[in-house]
Amino acid sequence: MKPSRPMLAAMLAALALIVAGEVRAQDRPVYVVEITGEVDLGLTSYVRRAFAEADAAGAAAVVLHVNTFGGRVDVATEVRDIVLNSAIPTIAFVDKRAISAGALITLAADSIAMAPGGSLGAATPVDGSGEKASEKMVSYMRGEMRATAEQSGRNPALAEAMVDETLAITDSLLQRPGQLLTLTTEEALRVGYADADAATLPVALEKLGFGGLPIVTISMSWSEHLVTFLTSPFVSSLLIMLGLGGLFYGIKTGHFGVVATIGLGAISLFFGAQYVAELANFLEILMFLAGIVLLAIEIFVIPGFGVVGILGIVMMLTSLFLALGGSFTATSYDSLAVPLYTLAGSFVGLSIIVALMVRYLPGSSAFSHLVLQTPATATSHELAETRDLLGAEGRALTTLRPAGVALLRNERCDVITEGEYISAGEAVRVVRVEGRKVVVRRTEARELASGDADA
Repeated sequence: MKPSRPMLAAMLAALALIVAGEVRAQDRPVYVVEITGEVDLGLTSYVRRAFAEADAAGAAAVVLHVNTFGGRVDVATEVRDIVLNSAIPTIAFVDKRAISAGALITLAADSIAMAPGGSLGAATPVDGSGEKASEKMVSYMRGEMRATAEQSGRNPALAEAMVDETLAITDSLLQRPGQLLTLTTEEALRVGYADADAATLPVALEKLGFGGLPIVTISMSWSEHLVTFLTSPFVSSLLIMLGLGGLFYGIKTGHFGVVATIGLGAISLFFGAQYVAELANFLEILMFLAGIVLLAIEIFVIPGFGVVGILGIVMMLTSLFLALGGSFTATSYDSLAVPLYTLAGSFVGLSIIVALMVRYLPGSSAFSHLVLQTPATATSHELAETRDLLGAEGRALTTLRPAGVALLRNERCDVITEGEYISAGEAVRVVRVEGRKVVVRRTEARELASGDADA
């Protein structure tokens, strides 16, 4: 029976749609994401952005161009989830190595191509000192590798052997007693872990059925490079050191000028980078600010140093530690060495800065200009009166941090300590006079009567 005219029109329309779809498929690009260098903070946001752009462009596939010795397991786990959850076909091109965290990312891809002489495996986790991590961490990584291999249709036993050298392998050609499994390109092809070998990416795409399509490489943006730089342990430690040093300077001098501003800027950069890298959240930032407020209340409102000040310091340190450690999952509880080492390094540097401030800041001309404002037109008579204060005793009228005002011989005088903190009302004695700078020290008596000021 001849098809009716409407049926024929419908068949032609369907054929046209199929042909149009094929044409559109040939025009769809292949997006390339670079997984090179160390797997560290900043990579997650970059990969997420690249996959979003590929999805919006209707990409035919996303290629992970892998060449890494590994890095942070928590970052690799997040990238692995992005790859597994992608609706776009994914390809990992190993050129030349996918080691440790890089192996986990690679196994998440739908297809794997490897360059000649490539290697894939050696995924056991290590701690901050480079030693093998705890059994808990090893077990977690073993499970991640197994689950990833199962999801992508590969032998899960081999994935586990890349993490734990004690596991037996049924393939006698791969048996290396007491060693982690690392597959060469030829071995990966033989056991079905690699789908093709190729010296270049275009050849790999050709062998995997994506040849001839336009290639779009997504590079890291300047902001992602900046976040990666700022969240490195060394730079994070430096920012914490400068930030806390600047705050200490402002508290000691009562002068929130350039130095204190640099400190606030460093702390802002630290928390900003950690927030963008999805390590810090608003709660940790608010905790740090609350700690500063409590410490300021202790210093400027409540005499002495007690519970409020200690609570403020604890809140600040806790917020810094949480921001460095990120979300505490099974991967991060055994990776606390990195934030601990980072904090320890920052506090060593901060201790040196504080010691230098306490030793040299009170006697520096720059500091005296900030807090004492010595007039250049002081007369010899005024200088003589200042020198006569040597040995005079009195009491602090304001809190000396280390500069302030004291009552000496029934007159208000601008004074400065040798770096110590002296509360208002405490007894002081002039121990040194340098020009118009009067240096005082706390005496044994704690509270002098307001009229008892003559020496």
